Amino acid sequence: MALPPLLSRLSLPVMGAPLFIISNPKLVIAQCCAGIVGAMPALNARPASQLDEWLDEITQALAAHDRAHPESPAAPFAINQIVHRSNDRLEHDMALCAKYRVPLVISSLGAREEINQAVHAWGGLVMHDVIDDRFARKAVEKGADGLIAVAAGAGGHAGTIHPFALVQEIRQWFDGPLALSGAIAHGGAVLAAQACGADLAYMGSAFIATEEARAAPAYKQAIVEGRAADIVYTNLFTGVHGNYLRGSIAAAGLDPDALPQSDPSAMNFGAGLAKAWKDIWGAGQGIGVVREVVPAAVRVAQLKAEYEAARRRVLGA
Repeated sequence: MALPPLLSRLSLPVMGAPLFIISNPKLVIAQCCAGIVGAMPALNARPASQLDEWLDEITQALAAHDRAHPESPAAPFAINQIVHRSNDRLEHDMALCAKYRVPLVISSLGAREEINQAVHAWGGLVMHDVIDDRFARKAVEKGADGLIAVAAGAGGHAGTIHPFALVQEIRQWFDGPLALSGAIAHGGAVLAAQACGADLAYMGSAFIATEEARAAPAYKQAIVEGRAADIVYTNLFTGVHGNYLRGSIAAAGLDPDALPQSDPSAMNFGAGLAKAWKDIWGAGQGIGVVREVVPAAVRVAQLKAEYEAARRRVLGA
């Protein structure tokens, strides 16, 4: 099935993943102006009232870009909503998304029919992130327009299923918009995601090492210096399994090779431990190809060049 118009005008088939704490309007605007979906968690705006200011900043900046560059309009932006019942800001943040008619909502940690209906009411689309086929089916049954397959190797909260296996299972029954997340940090991997059946690549870690990202300089440098072997998969810090940089775990006084298990029902977000969103740094296994901190537009340009080189190499096109 063809992508909906909202997602068909990208200059590169990539969605920037919403990075907790790290994504901000500056990064989102830079990604969208470079032609890929820029995304940000609603919860990054603190206090909650700041979300109104940030959505206004993003919408105005993208409108200004389109007026100045009608030949290359900005890509749409997305807001990530944690729809788990523990998120006491959800109603407030959804009302602001409705006010600004946010074009794309990425829902996480639970699929809720009323959230999908609310987004559809203002003309937006919902992409729901899933780690297996069972959750994918539930999301579509409850009205999600598209899926984000969060496979093994993805940064932050991630599954354990190989990207090829997860995409091919979903594609047996779902022909809607499908993005793939999992160790994608190179333009060649974007083409590979399409080759295995996804429409889009979903990429986060490569954008941590950008000038616009709201990450500590040491965090950005850790991405530049890191390799796949530096990634640790654990549920200790939030109750949900995710991938984190080994060095940040050690710096918090913990042994990365002997981490206890957390209660997955607690959603404790590191209660009594170093907070995952501050001291423990998430990253995916694809960071080995990220070699420098650059502006987001430069990173997108690099990805485009790698993507086209891969197309020529594989397809002769």
